[in-house]
Amino acid sequence: MDLVNRASLLFNRSPALISSGTVYTFRQCDAITSHLALKLHNKGLHPGSTAAILSPNTPAAAFAAMALLRAGIVCAPLNHRFPPEQLGRTLQALHPDLVLAADPSSMPLKSECRTVSLPETAAAPSGYAIPIPFDRQNSMDRPVTIIHTSASSGTPKAALHSFGNHWYSALGAARNMRLECGDCWLLSLPLFHIGGYAILFRALASGSAVAVPDPQEPLERSLERYPVTHLSLVPTQLFRLLGNPSALPRLRKLKAVLLGGSAVPAPLLEKSIREGIPIHLSYGSTEMCSQIATTPAPVRFVQDNSGKPLPWREISIAGDGEILVKGACLFQGYLVGGKPVLSLDDDGWFHTGDTGSLDENGNLRVFGRKDNMFISGGENLHPEEIEQSLGAVKGIEQALVVPLPDPEYGQRPAAFIKTAEPGNPPDDAITEAMLNIAGRLKTPVRYIRVSGWTTLPGSQKIDRKWYLRQIGEENPPWP
Repeated sequence: MDLVNRASLLFNRSPALISSGTVYTFRQCDAITSHLALKLHNKGLHPGSTAAILSPNTPAAAFAAMALLRAGIVCAPLNHRFPPEQLGRTLQALHPDLVLAADPSSMPLKSECRTVSLPETAAAPSGYAIPIPFDRQNSMDRPVTIIHTSASSGTPKAALHSFGNHWYSALGAARNMRLECGDCWLLSLPLFHIGGYAILFRALASGSAVAVPDPQEPLERSLERYPVTHLSLVPTQLFRLLGNPSALPRLRKLKAVLLGGSAVPAPLLEKSIREGIPIHLSYGSTEMCSQIATTPAPVRFVQDNSGKPLPWREISIAGDGEILVKGACLFQGYLVGGKPVLSLDDDGWFHTGDTGSLDENGNLRVFGRKDNMFISGGENLHPEEIEQSLGAVKGIEQALVVPLPDPEYGQRPAAFIKTAEPGNPPDDAITEAMLNIAGRLKTPVRYIRVSGWTTLPGSQKIDRKWYLRQIGEENPPWP
C-alpha cells in the first residue's frame, strides 16, 4: 500500500501538513514526496535500504519521512541532540545507506556515513505526482522504521517496525479516539520518538492534518497558531502548560489530549480534570508501536489505570506481575548485527519489563519497571508507586524515588521532590502524610529538594539513573 498516494486520492485538497505560514494539502504532499522518493532512488537507494534522518521536527523532516515510506526505504529518525560520541556509536551500529541531515556539519567527525542535506521544500512541484518506477513492496510485513528506545532503563535499542505494525497501531488509535479528516494533531513529540512518528502515520491513515511548529516555539504558542484538535503530551509538558493560564482556554477546546510516557502525578491529573481538559491516559511502548492501552474517553476523576487494550493489541500479566503483550502492533525485533531479533516466550508473549495488573473490567494498571524495583526489609517496592503517593501530598508537584542503602533493611526509599513553594511542605509534614497514605516501609527516609529535573537527551523523561548515581555517590555502601 502506498499510504501517501492513498491519502491523496481519498482526501485530496484537505490539509495534510501545516507549518508556519504554509498549508500543504494531501495532493501536494503526494507530489512533493514522489519527487523526493525519485531523488533518493537516483542516489542509489532502493526498497529495503536504510536512510537515517538527523533533524529537529521540521516540514522537511516530515516530508522526508513520507518520501521514505512511499519509496520502500526504511526510515531511521535519530536523536539529533545526542552527544557526538553517542551519535557516532548509534550510526556505527545502524550503518545506514544514507543520512539526511538538517546540518551535515553536526555529524561526528569520525563518521563514514554518506550524508546529504535534508531537502528544503518551499513549495510543491507543479503538476500531479509522478509515478515511482520501482517496486514499493506492498506486503504488510515490509520494514518501515527503525526507532530507538528512549533508554529510560539502559542503552537505546534499535527497534524495527513493519508497515503492518504502524497501520494497525494507527487504526486502533483512531477507533478509540475519534480522528478524522479535518482534525489536526500537533507534532509535539520528536519524530525520533515512536509517539512522534505515530502522529505522522495516523494522519496519513485518517486524513487528519499534522501541525509542525518551529523547533524552538513554545507549546502554548503553537496551540495558539495552529488549528489543533489532538495533542500528545508527557506529564512534564502538561505540567508546564497548566502553569501558563493563557494556554488553558486552548487546552479546553481540544478534542483529546493523549497523556503518557511516564506515571502521571495525581495532582497533575486532578488539576487537568478540574480545568476541563480532555485527558486520555495511555500506556505504550516503542516495541508495540506507540499506544497499547488507552482510556476510551476523557477521564472524569483521578484514576490509577490506563484503560483497556486497544484493538489489535493483547495484554496478559505474568505470575511475577510483568506485563506481557502481543498482537499486530508488536515490532519485528531489536537489530542485532543488522538483523531483527525478537525474543518471545513459549506462548508468543513479549515481556515488556514493566509490572502491572488487570482489573475485572480489563483495565490496565501499571506499577513500574521491574529493573526499578528494589527490596526493603524483604518486600518488593516499586519507586513509581511511592512517587504516586508523594504526588498526593499537598504542595509536592513531582517526585522521583530511588533506593538508599540501609544496613538493616538492605535498601530504603529516598525521594527527590519538586514543591510548589521552596521548603514547603517541610520534611516532617511529608513523612506524616506518607505514613498515612503509604505506610512505614514505603515512606522515604530522606528528601532531596530540586528546582528542576535532569532529563534524558532529547527527551522529557527524567533520567532516573542520573539521580540513582547521585544517591550512590553521596552514600557509598556500608562496610
